[in-house]
Amino acid sequence: MPIIGGLIRFAISRKRELLADATAAMLTRYPEGLASALEKIHSHGSKMRSANHATAHMFIANPFGRKRTATYVNRLFMTHPPAEMRIDLLRGMDGRKSL
Repeated sequence: MPIIGGLIRFAISRKRELLADATAAMLTRYPEGLASALEKIHSHGSKMRSANHATAHMFIANPFGRKRTATYVNRLFMTHPPAEMRIDLLRGMDGRKSL
């Protein structure tokens, strides 16, 4: 049961990240600016010194550094959706639409 609980927690964290992106795009009315900022944050790529698994969900991007393409099983345990997915969703948003 703890594994299922963890999977649900990670899925909720990923969904909340996408909803936060959509809300920010609606508030700023500038999804391209947010997408550009995410690209810059994602390009950092190295591990943050203060990162740990207990606080990973509070970071904007993956605090453990950029990883190679994730397998299906690895994606289940991710706390953040892939940055490419978030950027594509933001760039696909029209000013009148939301996620």
